[in-house]
Amino acid sequence: MTPERARLLEALAELILAVDRPHPVRVAVDGPDAAGKTILADELAPILGGSGRPIVRASIDGFHRPRRERLARGPESPEGYYRDSFDYAGLRTELLDPLGPNGNRVFLRRIFDYRQDEPAVAPTETAAIDSILLFDGVFLQRPELAGLWDFTIFVSVPFAETRRRAAVRDAILFGPSEAGEHRYAVRYVPGQEMYFDEVHPDYCADVVVLNENPDRPEVRLHPPLDS
Repeated sequence: MTPERARLLEALAELILAVDRPHPVRVAVDGPDAAGKTILADELAPILGGSGRPIVRASIDGFHRPRRERLARGPESPEGYYRDSFDYAGLRTELLDPLGPNGNRVFLRRIFDYRQDEPAVAPTETAAIDSILLFDGVFLQRPELAGLWDFTIFVSVPFAETRRRAAVRDAILFGPSEAGEHRYAVRYVPGQEMYFDEVHPDYCADVVVLNENPDRPEVRLHPPLDS
């Protein structure tokens, strides 16, 4: 890890630990596909855990809707990707509300296994009152989730770079595929553009991490420090 990235992680951890709530602190790590959200959250977890606070790691991948619902508008529909992919009601009911004000802190980390296309088998857990939820995923600042995060990080990477990373990642996992690159071009990136147009997530987040070069990331706070 480069010194620049280590400093970023320490700065983010300091900001998160400064958030004072009478319930677990719910942190969203938002951003486009292949921006580096999961890596960032995984790197933050041990640093935050080193403070003595219990960490709950979860992801939007555990809150997909069934395949027939996700693809109801067609497998290449960007609107279907943006509007139909995830079960926000389930995410709120099973995870975010229980960890929020007046919640009982009894939660599920995931409710659906999208690989098997069936409900997930996950244990019911109880969070300590001083826990920190680190939750990564796309579209986390949608209106359905407004007011449910106590701190929001947006990982910003140009779409041309996310497409390049996704192609490399998918080629490693599944082998080179023109079909995969085509899906990013016609479904995933346009779906993200719809999100940007409707929500402006890079403006609304508490912190924006400019992650085009992961070894030398930059950070932008909202509001700016000079405001």
